[in-house]
Amino acid sequence: MDIPTSNNRKQEILNKNKNHSNEILTEPEHLEQLTHFSFSEEIQSTQEPKEQYESETHGVKRQLKQRHIAMIALGGTIGTGLFIGIAQPLMNAGPVGSLIAYLFMGTVIFSVTQSLGEMVTLIPVTSSFTVFSTRFLSPALGAANGYMYWFSWAVTFAVELSVVGQIIFFWTEQVPLAAWISIFWIILITVNMFPVRYYGEIEFWVAFTKVISIMGFILFCICIVCGAGPVGAFGFRYWKSPGPWGPGIISSNKYEARFLGWVSSLINAAFTYQGTELVGVTAGEAANPRKSVPKAIKKVVARILIFYILSLFLIGLLVPYNDPKLVSTETYVSKSPFIIAIQNAGVSVLPSIFNGVILLTIISAGNSNVYVGSRILYGLAKDGSAPKLFKKTTKSGVPYVSVLMTSLFGSLAYLELSVGGGKAFEWLLNVVSIAGFFAWLLISLAHIRFMKALRYRGISRDDLPYKAICMPWLAYYAVFFMIIIIITQGFTSFTPTFNKVEFVASYISLFLFIVIWLVFQIWRKCRIIWKIEDIDIDTDRKEIDDITWEEDKPQNFVQKFWMVVS
Repeated sequence: MDIPTSNNRKQEILNKNKNHSNEILTEPEHLEQLTHFSFSEEIQSTQEPKEQYESETHGVKRQLKQRHIAMIALGGTIGTGLFIGIAQPLMNAGPVGSLIAYLFMGTVIFSVTQSLGEMVTLIPVTSSFTVFSTRFLSPALGAANGYMYWFSWAVTFAVELSVVGQIIFFWTEQVPLAAWISIFWIILITVNMFPVRYYGEIEFWVAFTKVISIMGFILFCICIVCGAGPVGAFGFRYWKSPGPWGPGIISSNKYEARFLGWVSSLINAAFTYQGTELVGVTAGEAANPRKSVPKAIKKVVARILIFYILSLFLIGLLVPYNDPKLVSTETYVSKSPFIIAIQNAGVSVLPSIFNGVILLTIISAGNSNVYVGSRILYGLAKDGSAPKLFKKTTKSGVPYVSVLMTSLFGSLAYLELSVGGGKAFEWLLNVVSIAGFFAWLLISLAHIRFMKALRYRGISRDDLPYKAICMPWLAYYAVFFMIIIIITQGFTSFTPTFNKVEFVASYISLFLFIVIWLVFQIWRKCRIIWKIEDIDIDTDRKEIDDITWEEDKPQNFVQKFWMVVS
């Protein structure tokens, strides 16, 4: 966003800031003064009210409230990866092995979100982590990160469209899949053309429904495990037989197979956690981001422990790793450990109800795919890495060209209907499969550079609106393990014999990232990585400093309750 002054005045301010930065490098007294830096200081101009700021600014609008941000951050971690994706880790590593894998991967995600939280609270821009890759690392890395991430969400949108009908087939197959794809394609495009506050409101209630459903499921499982169901107490029977560790994969050696099974579960967990970083995309449209974003970031640990770890622990008590229903192909959701756990408990009505929750989740995911993809493309256009056409917005702040471009990929869902189309679809998914891993890696690398830039400028991290804990060690921790995961995620293609097709499928994302990076490195003719003194931590920060935010005061019991829990 542009600061609300005339062009001449804005240039004067930028020049003044630039001169001030140069003075910092040469005059010790300025360095000493900067150590007492306050992010509430004003630019040398009259502070503009929030309403005038928004009316004079072209682009996306800050209309997402604190409760929207909190639920979008929460909803981004609850999807098919949780409801269906945990079946494979349970089969390979068993209830204990998969639990350890998800706990371990949770520590990496916590590290990434801490890094993101510190940067995005200070500089809350749309498509923040691709912007940070550009500003703190290099324009070429930012472009590669952005295009990979955008493409992954665009293709995933097609996946969600193809899955909606398959979930409905749990109840009836009277309506063909092509019809369901068409219906929800039109609905989701239309919804994303509305102002962002409507997206926030929809996601709030959908995420709220998911949270209530999972909390109800957890209470249900606790009761069933303790003997409240018609089949009696389950206890830890499945940890005894068939066992806690699972059979593993590939190797004939029991212990080696179990270890490889655990490694595959670790990679599966990483895929499942993708979406945790969505709060970084919404920051550019968040009202009062200095307050709403930190609150969402701080609750990441609680979400991981409650919604993933506790759910997985209870499912491991109700579903043995060798349950034949885990490999069912009857319907898309028939292999969901959540539904299998309910079925094993002997309750007949709940599976259909929970299928409805999964359907709602998929529709919500499709909605988020278009929203996130369009904002990433919008951010690339603002950085000059995509055509200016994608910067166009409606008066209400919707980047409609980016929305339409991202939505066009929904047509790929029809591949599911053609002969051989499923295989083509699988290849597209392989192309974008590890885009989220690159995003996490570059978030952590950008944060390391960000911290060095602050130190170079003499700015204490204690003065930041939000200070990440255990830094820079957590950032280095995340970088190390993300590199390991990106390199090893296709390890099954090497053993027991080298499989060329599987190797290409597993690592085509890595090759594509390198190609995009090289193309932009040559085109932009930029440094491989910025010098510390050239890193920009001022753009988009001052504008936020100068806005006076009006707090939404709770008007009723529900709003007061939400203010406490969010």
